[in-house]
Amino acid sequence: MNILFIHQNFPAQFKFLAPALVQHGHIVSAMTMQTDASQDWQGVKLFPYTAQRGTTPNVHPWLADFETKTIRGEACFRAALALKNQGFNPDIIIAHHGWGESLFLKEVWPQAKLGIYCEFFYHAHGADVGFDPEFPSIDVGDSCRMHLKNLNNLLHFDIADAGISPTYWQASTFPAPFRERITVIHDGIDTQAVAPNPNVGLSLNGHPLSKNDEIITFVNRNLEPYRGYHTFMRALPELLKRRPQARVLIVGSDSVSYGTRPTQGGTWKDIFAQEVRPHITDADWSRVHFLGNITYEHFIPLLQLSTVHVYLTYPFVLSWSLLEAMSAGCAIVASDTAPLHEAITHNQTGRLVNFFDHASLANEICTLLDDPAARHHLGQNARAFAQAHYDLKTICLPKQIAWVESLTK
Repeated sequence: MNILFIHQNFPAQFKFLAPALVQHGHIVSAMTMQTDASQDWQGVKLFPYTAQRGTTPNVHPWLADFETKTIRGEACFRAALALKNQGFNPDIIIAHHGWGESLFLKEVWPQAKLGIYCEFFYHAHGADVGFDPEFPSIDVGDSCRMHLKNLNNLLHFDIADAGISPTYWQASTFPAPFRERITVIHDGIDTQAVAPNPNVGLSLNGHPLSKNDEIITFVNRNLEPYRGYHTFMRALPELLKRRPQARVLIVGSDSVSYGTRPTQGGTWKDIFAQEVRPHITDADWSRVHFLGNITYEHFIPLLQLSTVHVYLTYPFVLSWSLLEAMSAGCAIVASDTAPLHEAITHNQTGRLVNFFDHASLANEICTLLDDPAARHHLGQNARAFAQAHYDLKTICLPKQIAWVESLTK
């Protein structure tokens, strides 16, 4: 079959699936907004395209998001028309529709089956919005804006033949009529590559680290409240005081992935570091290491090195990094929020704490640091769970390929 992927930052969530479909004998292509992309990636032919305009200055703020998606949808539509005029006709289109690119592709290829990656359906209440009372909405009309933010989702429901979602909780955010068309299959974790390594070692500013060191890890793409960075930082004064030998390795950039930027300017990283700094001695602060974004080849050893790994999140999209930490056999302390419940069972595959309770977070980390047997038990169970439910080669890829191939039936 001729299969076309749509993702503005391809391969992203499709980095395993697209090449696997090539290996299964399908003709696979992808449309991407990465204009510097090569013409071929692991057997996938790439078609880059660009938007011809930006969002209108001073457009109504409730409509800005949808205008941006419309602009991207038009760009993808016109690029698709050019491909069709060259004789290109896909049997199946697999799109991460979140940025709007696939909005009009059925106008180009009405006979193609469209499967969409259902990452999240926005809600004004009961999910991420309004979850954290420290950051209340500054506009009473935010619920209206959130309703309009789902326009892209709603329009795709009319044209999509099926959906795929990485977790049951994320699928549950979608409204019932379309939820019945969503199949839950995770993107997959290579549990063979991401595995415990008792002999792992890293060098930190010339200082060698091994499994004999006490290492607390915290990982996110960006350090922001959505991923509990503020709660983690507020746990540090007590944590560092009680664990004089521990080193804290924090991975993440100082931008924003999901929430809003600080209204007072600056970065969330600096704001919460400055908040806790007066309560931490210079000697203790020297054991806190901000690593920024690191390469994947360094990320896996970091997880393997971790004595206790911390993962916190609003009720929102679940991070790959949590499941990779489970696969690496980490002893995990995580937030007791809805997305975690299908991966972390308290005292079985990790420990759960109240998202907002930094004192309980510090105490739970210290309790685990004092209990090697509990860490071993939790780490083993976490890895076994990751292998049984999220393994790329034996669980997720076979199900994903079957899902794609079923779209034409």
